[in-house]
Amino acid sequence: MQHQLRIYQVKEGRMSDWVAKWRSEVLPISRRFGFSVIGPWIVRDEDRFVWIVGHDNFSEANAAFYGSPERSALETQIPEYLDKVETWMLDPIG
Repeated sequence: MQHQLRIYQVKEGRMSDWVAKWRSEVLPISRRFGFSVIGPWIVRDEDRFVWIVGHDNFSEANAAFYGSPERSALETQIPEYLDKVETWMLDPIG
């Protein structure tokens, strides 16, 4: 399984709103596309939201996810909550 670390800089004062949006919309859509979800976590003092997602065929699933109408509908809403999105693919060590 391949995993990706996602770190979001949440706009000041919007963490509760973002967590609610993530739980109600982002998480269910991610799971519909077969992603396993490890996390989430927050770094409250820095307004950071962190989660790890995994999939057996990450690049294919990620392309389908981002190309979906469900995810496209969220695209205009995300800037209301997030200032910055960073992602890294993770490689396991033996």
